[in-house]
Amino acid sequence: MSTLIAIGFKPIKQQPMTLVAKANVTCSHGVEQDFFGRPGKRQVTVMSKEQWVTVCGELNALLPWTTRRANLLVEGLSFTPEHVGKILEIGELKLEITGETDPCKKMEIAHAGLEAALTPDWRGGVTCRVLNDAEIFEGDTVQLR
Repeated sequence: MSTLIAIGFKPIKQQPMTLVAKANVTCSHGVEQDFFGRPGKRQVTVMSKEQWVTVCGELNALLPWTTRRANLLVEGLSFTPEHVGKILEIGELKLEITGETDPCKKMEIAHAGLEAALTPDWRGGVTCRVLNDAEIFEGDTVQLR
């Protein structure tokens, strides 16, 4: 079984992530108060804890998951190209997986080697489109359909 273990958003561009135990996620704004939450294919980003642990192992560094700047961290699920088009259900929320979250140069600035470590095997997570408005909570069950 997969679980939502953390929720974060960026209230202002180039600022640190804000962590919350629950969040409203909407079709019009993504994760409430997130700077990048406008409608489109990249409304919400989701990352796998297992894939993040692999990245940190390669770097021999214990980096907080927020270094990646994803909105949601799930445990018990690793993402692959085959997941594009599938529905990720988090509690009552439904997200359509639209693609890979490509690592950018900001990752290299955050930690040397991070961009390269995130590149293979979709370790940087997935981008999603919000399909319905819902409130999510840390601990919610995550299912891939």
